[in-house]
Amino acid sequence: MNDNSAMTTELVAIREALERLAPAPPMAFDLSAAPAFVWQPDPFPGWLEPVEQVARVPIGLIRGVDASRDRLLDNTRRFAAGLPANNALLWGARGMGKSSLVKAVHAECADQADAASPLKLVEINRDDIETLPRLLGTLKKSPARFILFCDDLSFDRDDTSYKSLKAALDGGIEGRPENVLFYATSNRRHLLPRDMIDNERATAINPGEAVEEKVSLSDRFGLWLGFHKSSQDDYLEMISGYADYFSLQIESNELRRRALQWAAERGSRSGRTAWQFIQDMAGELGHRLDT
Repeated sequence: MNDNSAMTTELVAIREALERLAPAPPMAFDLSAAPAFVWQPDPFPGWLEPVEQVARVPIGLIRGVDASRDRLLDNTRRFAAGLPANNALLWGARGMGKSSLVKAVHAECADQADAASPLKLVEINRDDIETLPRLLGTLKKSPARFILFCDDLSFDRDDTSYKSLKAALDGGIEGRPENVLFYATSNRRHLLPRDMIDNERATAINPGEAVEEKVSLSDRFGLWLGFHKSSQDDYLEMISGYADYFSLQIESNELRRRALQWAAERGSRSGRTAWQFIQDMAGELGHRLDT
């Protein structure tokens, strides 16, 4: 091989190495394609999968969590209007409508948003949290405003991906993109199992500092909204609201009796239990549920 051929081979190898190290081209996506998207990190650099029909219920059907509903709605309206707003953590009992509330609030506020800065919902899977910086780097260049939504967020022992979320919420030296807000739901207030926090306190030389590193993640959410198990009255209010909205033809005392029996059989009174009962009742009555 002559000198020119050898040099050409080396230059090609150098170019290919530089191309592998170079940042990927920016992700392109059509904002008008859908009201919501799902973040797909693979293949690199990732893409946004449009969701044309979001599975949600009207906000008026979410009962028994009025205070949390109103606070999240106000926070989202401010964000949609370009005003300061907080990241929100919706935590607490299972089946109380945390994820349903996020989707309903988005729908309510998206209808009121400026057409030049539409409000979009982007769902990110808990397992893809480490790719958040990549996603944020693209969204911050868009004229739209985005609610990043992670459902059932929590971290287990030896899971270090929570550090990626902390960095993304803080935004590093640039700060969090002003057109991005992060909403998460979790059964855990501090996103970490209690035994993990207690173990840190028991074994660390300085327990306070060891726990602070992990518990401080939830402090990045300026808005904490607690969801607790519903009372019987709240549960029956949910049932009544659904029955009225869908015009189910059943006598009120019978509806109440059947709803309480349904909850007793499942050992739970929650928004999810109420919705499952309504689905069963509607199916028995031959009634379609169109929201």
